[in-house]
Amino acid sequence: MLIIDSPSHNAFFNIASEEYLLHKFPKENIFLLYINEPSIIVGKFQNTLAEINLEYVNENHIKVVRRMSGGGAVYHDLGNLNFSFHTLLGNLDFMDFSMFTQPIISVLNRLNIPAKLEGRNDLLVDGRKFSGNAKLIKNGKMIQHGTILIDSQMKVLNNALKANPLKFVDKAVKSNRARVTNLIDYLPEGFTTLKFKELLVEEIRRDNPDAAMMKLSLQDMQHIERLVQEKYETWDWNFGFSPNYNFKKAIKIPAGFIELHLDVHKGLIQKAKIFGDFFASRSIRELEARLIGEKHQLTVIAEILKSVELTQYFGKVDDTEILELFE
Repeated sequence: MLIIDSPSHNAFFNIASEEYLLHKFPKENIFLLYINEPSIIVGKFQNTLAEINLEYVNENHIKVVRRMSGGGAVYHDLGNLNFSFHTLLGNLDFMDFSMFTQPIISVLNRLNIPAKLEGRNDLLVDGRKFSGNAKLIKNGKMIQHGTILIDSQMKVLNNALKANPLKFVDKAVKSNRARVTNLIDYLPEGFTTLKFKELLVEEIRRDNPDAAMMKLSLQDMQHIERLVQEKYETWDWNFGFSPNYNFKKAIKIPAGFIELHLDVHKGLIQKAKIFGDFFASRSIRELEARLIGEKHQLTVIAEILKSVELTQYFGKVDDTEILELFE
């Protein structure tokens, strides 16, 4: 087994590294560890916009990254340790999460913390979740990865993942917002995320005497950075890959009540309808038509709104008020 401790806190880099290592080591077992700066990691089959509080995420410069595996959205920060096991699928049961969560449970039980696996893929202590896990199969290998909440910023976690469920109608996989907790309240005083990482590596080496630490080479990092640029930091992957959805939102501004309905396919607006009690000197159908085929992305919408005379459609408004409709 190869044990790799990522040198980066960049979520784009670390999520991309999982795909890179999958291809570089098609036969070897790998245990990858990484810690991300504030970021949201969404499941492969989720509608990203329906999982996040976009305004809060943008204001707080939180990265949003889609991973290769299914499951729900999770929040990462420097108080969250992330692990990833890569192994040949062989005869392993894809739905059995116990094999690769046991090392975490063993470390915590040794510290007299009553952690256990409950349900399909969650680790709990005192009935509260501190670790969620997801899986995927690709190229004959299985990856099981998960989070461990050590001392995460719970207020940020709650705000960043507080999406408005009334905005979206879709068939995408929805996250299950279970009660979560940090382990810091159960760990010895002065315990840190880095200390827990050390104990977890020791546990893995105890169970795998042949395990060897490996550092990513400069060439490895260059390949991963290329994958980041080509895929993991792109709008097409993180937002455009989302399943088709219907979006709706209404706002009340001095110019009147305005309601927006969008049909979005692969991140592109296919239909747009705008209703309200505002006064317009030009047909709102013109603005609706201008939106067709464009990305449901705020930077793109902002440029469109700046390119037209919005007062002709809504009366006395500015583009920031109308942009709020699309958030």
